[in-house]
Amino acid sequence: MSADDQNILKPFTLMAHDSNYILLAAYNFQGWNSENHEQISGLDSIDFQDTEVQFQVSIKTPIAVNLFDEKIDIFGAYTVRSFWQFYNDDISSPFRETNHEPEIWIQARPEIEFLGLKHNASALGLSHQSNGQGGSLSRSWNRIYAAFGFERGNFAFMLKPWLRIPEGDENDDNPDITDYLGHAELHMAYKYDDHTFSFMTRNNLESGFERGTVTLGWSFPLFHYKFFKGYIQYFSGYGMSLIDYDQYVNQIGIGLSFTDAI
Repeated sequence: MSADDQNILKPFTLMAHDSNYILLAAYNFQGWNSENHEQISGLDSIDFQDTEVQFQVSIKTPIAVNLFDEKIDIFGAYTVRSFWQFYNDDISSPFRETNHEPEIWIQARPEIEFLGLKHNASALGLSHQSNGQGGSLSRSWNRIYAAFGFERGNFAFMLKPWLRIPEGDENDDNPDITDYLGHAELHMAYKYDDHTFSFMTRNNLESGFERGTVTLGWSFPLFHYKFFKGYIQYFSGYGMSLIDYDQYVNQIGIGLSFTDAI
């Protein structure tokens, strides 16, 4: 968050939005569901490997800054997350799924302090998320969201509630998606020396702990190299990707982190 203040007034600048990383080996203990891909391909079976490469690229840019002579800004962002069967030579190493998320939001930087916490960002935005597919593989949804960011020393957290924008029954690829992804996320991060520990949870209380999600992350230095760090990520729950939003995933991955989420 504080890094944004240093770059926001630079014209034509691109900044990290969400986390940017690559998991060189991500293993799903549950195995990947191939039923949807088999239906559209006409094949009797598609043998997805449990281990694959996953990566996320997330960037944002200021569209307008310091509106109304206040610390109010408008941002645009784009996040892409891909799931690549890199080690699966038997089916020509395809991309199993890619999710795209463009978004736009208006943000205030109040810099209010209370109880030792610095409230440094409040946002109201619009997000579209899609996997760019058609037919039975198509998944998409639109959200209006708010975000509230806080910092205290090396600790930061963000609460992000949202409302889904309704779609007509004939156009809705995933009418029950909020049953699995809920209506809010909580992100936390703590930095210790050059190590960053992160935590994300959603839909646990809302679903009665039946369809919740938890993600744990640890980024750590590699040989004092400043351009990326080692990264370990553990994911347990629903909504890892749009195609499998209603499938439970229990995964651990290891790779490289280029920027942390908060």
